[in-house]
Amino acid sequence: MVNNSMALPDYGHESEASLSHADTHEDVGPGDIAVGVVIGRSAEYFDFFVFGIACVLVFPALLFPFASRLEGTLLAFAVFALAFVVRPLGTALFMAVQRRWGRGSKLSAAMLLLGTCTVCMAFLPSFEQEGAGAIAALVLLRLGQGLALGGSWDGLPSLLAMSAPAQRRGWYAMLGQLGAPLGFALAAAIFAYLQGQLTQAEFLAWGWRYPFCVAFAVNVVALFARLRLVVGQSYTELLQERELVPVGAVRLLRDEGRNVLLGAFAALASFALFHVVTIFPLSWVALESDQAVARLLTVQIFGALLAAGAIVTSGWLADRVGRRTLLGSMAALIGLFAVAAPWLLAAGSGGASAFVLLGFVLLGLSFGQASGTVTANFSTQYRYTGAALTADLAWLFGAAFAPLVVLGLSTRFGLGAVSLYLLSGVACTLAALRINRVFEQREQ
Repeated sequence: MVNNSMALPDYGHESEASLSHADTHEDVGPGDIAVGVVIGRSAEYFDFFVFGIACVLVFPALLFPFASRLEGTLLAFAVFALAFVVRPLGTALFMAVQRRWGRGSKLSAAMLLLGTCTVCMAFLPSFEQEGAGAIAALVLLRLGQGLALGGSWDGLPSLLAMSAPAQRRGWYAMLGQLGAPLGFALAAAIFAYLQGQLTQAEFLAWGWRYPFCVAFAVNVVALFARLRLVVGQSYTELLQERELVPVGAVRLLRDEGRNVLLGAFAALASFALFHVVTIFPLSWVALESDQAVARLLTVQIFGALLAAGAIVTSGWLADRVGRRTLLGSMAALIGLFAVAAPWLLAAGSGGASAFVLLGFVLLGLSFGQASGTVTANFSTQYRYTGAALTADLAWLFGAAFAPLVVLGLSTRFGLGAVSLYLLSGVACTLAALRINRVFEQREQ
């Protein structure tokens, strides 16, 4: 079978040399890097999913009681999107911090900011207690989360991809993506447990605050796990050998802005699907169905486990058919899923469950290889910052406003809006992959 994957630089021999060199110091190999990637990403996704679920179950009643349930949820989703809007700014700011004070200081500051903002949300007053001040506090804390997430980039995924054997890059690329379903499953499990054990009054009064406290503890564990690698001599030497160093965002966009945009749009089908199967179904069921939210959360937990298995499968497939071929094929399948989405969501609890489970499987297969498929185009010196900014823009364009836009349009114009949103992401992915292929052919 012809391998149609991206034209990746040949790091095979260099990887063996660098790993052998690393073994003489602290034995930091792909396995160690993979553990740091999974732990770090799981903590970040857990924080964000706790907030996303609270946008449906908590914030409309707590902070927007003056609006209808629909309007309150839409307002909460608008706050949800703010973190993704400022995330590129956080990347640029913390890259400057790293250039001035080092990688360990940057990561510590970013994770401290992320954990602090998250745990402070657990102590938010209600609108009845503080009025608009409570909403302003949530907005500021959410902006802090976004800045911190931009600053939490540690280069581990790029180092992992470049240190992996050439024939197994798809396998190692998927490891960092496992943090998404793991983080969601943990967040959903905690909320489902609280929903099942508490009355609605108890949940809204104090029960919802516990997941935000747990998030702080998760961040502490993740910080130490990542710092063990980030400040280690072998890790630093590997980054230097690969020229994975921070550069200014302006310089990056000036010299390789084309690769940033292509990388962001190449992943759009996957990122568009991301919040459509995680956050949006909760809001739709809560507003438009008599199905219990706790039941849907249970279905989503099972779906997240399926997504984890699909992500692992994507690594196996990508190393056989090529990462770009897999990403394009999954975009086409997401397009078919988009056509069926309105019918599934309108078919009662069984249809909603099928929508969630099938969506999670497709999400795992596509999201598993969505990161870095095109960022291999970056020159080595730009890859560290380029990979971070590419991911920021993919989240912004594809996922940031998905719950807000899809819920708002669906309640006004019908569930066909779900199809249109997903199909727009599919079109962007296929177009970006095609354009990238044309550029490759011209440069050969």
